[in-house]
Amino acid sequence: MIVLKATQDRVLSVLQSVAGIVERRHTLPILANVLIRKTGTQLQLTTSDLEIQIRTSAELDGDVGDFTTTVGARKLIDVLRSMPSDQTVSLESAQNKLILKGGKSRFTLQTLPAEDFPLVQEAASFGPVFSVPQNVLKALLNQVSFAMAVHDIRYYLNGILFVAEGTQLSLVATDGHRLAFSSATLDVEVPKQEVILPRKTVLEMQRLLSDKEGAIDMQFAGNQAKFGFDGMEFVTKLVEGKFPDYNRVIPKNHKNIITLGRVPLLASLQRTAILTSEKFKGVRLNIEAGSLRVASSNAEQEEAVDELDIDYAGEAIEIGFNVTYLIDALSNMDQDMVKIELADSNSSALLTIPDDAAFKYVVMPMRI
Repeated sequence: MIVLKATQDRVLSVLQSVAGIVERRHTLPILANVLIRKTGTQLQLTTSDLEIQIRTSAELDGDVGDFTTTVGARKLIDVLRSMPSDQTVSLESAQNKLILKGGKSRFTLQTLPAEDFPLVQEAASFGPVFSVPQNVLKALLNQVSFAMAVHDIRYYLNGILFVAEGTQLSLVATDGHRLAFSSATLDVEVPKQEVILPRKTVLEMQRLLSDKEGAIDMQFAGNQAKFGFDGMEFVTKLVEGKFPDYNRVIPKNHKNIITLGRVPLLASLQRTAILTSEKFKGVRLNIEAGSLRVASSNAEQEEAVDELDIDYAGEAIEIGFNVTYLIDALSNMDQDMVKIELADSNSSALLTIPDDAAFKYVVMPMRI
């Protein structure tokens, strides 16, 4: 049976949309495979790592009929990549194997039975469906994902908190040293729901979401979230645990406020970061009337100093930060101006966008 027949670029894009979560080495060998299910003319591809399951449907010609099998996802992608993008390729089934043909090339691939493929057990009941434009969710994820923890023993920090309440969707990420908050308005009212999406899910969503305005549908259950977009269905386990109360972390009423160009500040921090050491990424900020001085030094007694003119008439403050935390935040914003609010040299700083309450970034100071 000819399972599919289409151009290389068409087959490859459908396959790549589901293959991001597939790990080459897994305790269950079948999880390195993609589940291929043909029903009539409709082809369905499914991948899973037991925590996340991604499914997509496509019309990729071939024979009409019912057929199901699993085949190594990465191997299939590697073979397809080696072929010209406009070449017509076909996938045929023959005696527990799949034969991939393209031009004068022919590859015979081993399969594993579809009934052995462990599908994720979907939750019995999900909350109400609500949707946002894909580009909005992608922007929200980009604005906070860099602040997620990596392999923290406080496992609930290795992900992003989603809070849907009323007509607002808020995303929060923190690694204990900094916190990023971003929010958007929904078209519909939803009952309050709070879930923590795992880090791997967040990274995969960022890869898959497009910059289009097409909607992404979301539903949350006790231990699962389900997303639907562009003909794809994405089911993921949630992180269990209590996320810190982010409202208590975000400072209120800091009296020293500087508004300055984001790009000049980012460039200044990147310059001074060159002379920080791998182990110690500290920079000193000296803020005085009319000027912001950024300085760094290292164990070789090298020193960098950079100065920016600012419109500021508050009290003089000297404060230290991990320069990476500041660069991360500024690099993931695209606005022209940034507002920095400070209390003193020992309190956390709040970075926001002028006249926009939707984004807040809190960073703890460090001793230098």
